[in-house]
Amino acid sequence: MNASPGVERRSIDVVPAHERHGSPANQFTLWFGANMQITALVDGALAVVFGADALWAIVGLTLGNILGGIVMALHSAQGPRLGLPQMISSRAQFGVVGAIVPLVLVVLMYLGFASTGTVLSGQAINRMFGISAPAVGIMVFGALTALVAIVGYRWIHALGRIATVTGILGWLWLAYKLFTGYDVAAFFAEPHFDVVTFLLAVSLGAGWQLTYGPYVADYSRYLPADTPGRTTFWATFGGSVLGSSWSMALGALIASIPKSGFLKNQVGFIGDLSGGGAIAIVLYLVIVIGKLTVNTLNAYGGSMTMLTTVSAFQKSAVIPPMLRALWVCVFIVASVLVALLASADFLNNFKNFVLVLLMVFTPWSAINLVD
Repeated sequence: MNASPGVERRSIDVVPAHERHGSPANQFTLWFGANMQITALVDGALAVVFGADALWAIVGLTLGNILGGIVMALHSAQGPRLGLPQMISSRAQFGVVGAIVPLVLVVLMYLGFASTGTVLSGQAINRMFGISAPAVGIMVFGALTALVAIVGYRWIHALGRIATVTGILGWLWLAYKLFTGYDVAAFFAEPHFDVVTFLLAVSLGAGWQLTYGPYVADYSRYLPADTPGRTTFWATFGGSVLGSSWSMALGALIASIPKSGFLKNQVGFIGDLSGGGAIAIVLYLVIVIGKLTVNTLNAYGGSMTMLTTVSAFQKSAVIPPMLRALWVCVFIVASVLVALLASADFLNNFKNFVLVLLMVFTPWSAINLVD
């Protein structure tokens, strides 16, 4: 087994048996930590923005996460068997050149999530250090993302374990402040079921999980080939669904606060809800760690997706580490530029972005899994 903690040597090529390592438990912490982050709060809040009350928003979001999580975790189970990144396996269904179409769409997805996450993380960094220029926090966060993504697989999983601990502590504190500072019971006093808004909540939860499908096997492909598919499935499913459902439920409750300012100033509202002062700085750090985890997944998966696209023309699957690092940097630069340009209208852009993704990745997942 290759236990080197240095820069990852593999990219889109097959991971050989002697380099396989880890356990399915690492899939749980990675995906749990990746979902304990502020964008998941925003996604949950959108269910209330679209008109659902707190009760049916939470039920719909949870159901959607379960349904989408099943598909997402099935993709994860492919990793140990194939030893390949997720999207390169699409060549089996679409062909080497034909797979470029879903590959390009996946890169756009990665850029969208990376950019919106960079906006929020940049705000958190600026608030931690009292910086007023938005570009500073965005660029610092971009540099941190590049560092972890370039080093690669082992650091990504280590970051997931850290995000799991900090996310649990941070979200428990926010829940405590929410339940002690507001009449949360009143949010559930007169539940009204509306099928349209309920299905929108289900779609938000399912769409969230489905967008992980195109890169989830990237982080299970180093597991030993004899790892039971069922074990990989349940570890990934449990981590992702529990983390996202908790975050989205908390977001739905926060958005249900009368005259809530969360939708206009997500990071600032979290700081105020936490109690302000030093506690707020700690919560900003929790936001940065959670977003760094999932943003690294976007950069790592995005760079390998771009490499897969390029390799279709080069007829080669062996990519030197330096070239992989270069593509990571290309992706980060693009996401930072988008973040700088789109930060003023984050929420509206994110709402449209999440809904459009449903049309793209449902058929892709069906084709890939059935084959």
